[in-house]
Amino acid sequence: MTTADPGTPGVDTSARSGSVRRVTGVLRAQGITAPVTVIAAGARTAADAARSVGCAVDQIAKSIVFRPDGDGPPVVVVARGGQRVDEGKVQACLGVRVRRADPEYVRAATGFAIGGVAPVGHTGPVTLLLDAGLFQYSAVWAAAGAPDAVVCLTPADLVRLTGSSPANVTIG
Repeated sequence: MTTADPGTPGVDTSARSGSVRRVTGVLRAQGITAPVTVIAAGARTAADAARSVGCAVDQIAKSIVFRPDGDGPPVVVVARGGQRVDEGKVQACLGVRVRRADPEYVRAATGFAIGGVAPVGHTGPVTLLLDAGLFQYSAVWAAAGAPDAVVCLTPADLVRLTGSSPANVTIG
């Protein structure tokens, strides 16, 4: 695992991707100076990411993208890594039916590949919901634009950055 500014020469190529630079730009513009951490071995699951950064699985702020029925922006749910998102609860929060998005829709709608969907830096408008359970932690780790890049934020940072508020969106 390496920690560095994605604009620094010599940093892992994945950390300098356009997606990571886009996320870092939004963070810096909002006064967030936390470095992007590149997970050398990658992180295919929230458990992998948690092991790599040394946190609890539920401190991984995973992003799940849903496609609304009819018109409307994609829905990004930022949830605890060890929890399943309840589509019914998401629908109740929004008053619209949603279904899990396929990889092509995720990339087209957010500008990120699955595994790298960050809470900020989307290429178009999104509706974003934050899992209320994230707020029990002083720090959470969110994707930073690539499947091997994460950034440590506070739940308060997530609210300020996204304009969203906590919602009950997980099963249980």
